[in-house]
Amino acid sequence: MTTTALLGAGIMGAAMAPNLARAGIRPTVWNRTRAKAEPLAAHGATLVDTPAEAVRDADVIITMLTDGDAVLAAMEAAAPALRPGQIWAQMSTIGVDAVAPLAAFAADHGLTFVDAPVQGTRQPAEQGALVILAAGPQDARAALAPVFDAVGKKTLWLDEDGASGAGTRLKLAAVAYGITLTSILAESLALTKALGLDPALFGEVVTGGPMDSPYLQAKLVSVLAGDFTPSFALRNAEKDTRLITEAAASANVRLDMAEAARERFRRALDQGHGDLDMSATYHASFS
Repeated sequence: MTTTALLGAGIMGAAMAPNLARAGIRPTVWNRTRAKAEPLAAHGATLVDTPAEAVRDADVIITMLTDGDAVLAAMEAAAPALRPGQIWAQMSTIGVDAVAPLAAFAADHGLTFVDAPVQGTRQPAEQGALVILAAGPQDARAALAPVFDAVGKKTLWLDEDGASGAGTRLKLAAVAYGITLTSILAESLALTKALGLDPALFGEVVTGGPMDSPYLQAKLVSVLAGDFTPSFALRNAEKDTRLITEAAASANVRLDMAEAARERFRRALDQGHGDLDMSATYHASFS
């Protein structure tokens, strides 16, 4: 049986842990704020107070944290208990430039590094329906298969070298789509309202047509109901737009929509909506 450490119990980590436990992979969970992880004990998780306690007996280490700096800090704290041969599935959205330092840390400690960010938000994570975008060696894949199967509906293996960052690069392209689509929808709803119409009418126009999608419906319902319970927090979306635009600049490609989305998220952050779902970018249309 694979033993797993999960470092990070935010929106995504907290949704993944019960699925691991249901699959017979009881995770040992560390979160910086332990109180946020406490509910996971009822789902079969073992809670610990330090990253080192979490990784000590683990075959597989999962990191699901805010950014590359947070991931590296957690792994540095875990270092006294790391042992050569452990597999590290780095599943956070960290950005292209953060991959190399993490891969170097793994090499220094004899860990097998797998770059494996996920596509999906809270609801797919709760359903075990994430898409895992993975890059890592063949000899790690069998050990990771039950772990990835527990949290995802599909694993796309992209490269045999985790240090290549292929998973992270594809994740940025995929999340750019979701972020810009959310922003465009928010603008269309805001414009409908500003022109004196009920925004629900916009939903009637697109629902069931070629522009419709389950994702659009989820964000449409969020805005129309004024329910911004976070599936993917706005402040994290702003962070991801920074990573996306930085990656684009380094590749000498312009992403006008992502840059505009980032500006909207900044305004919404200034309005105090950072902890709401990213669909709260709707508010950025109104000053």
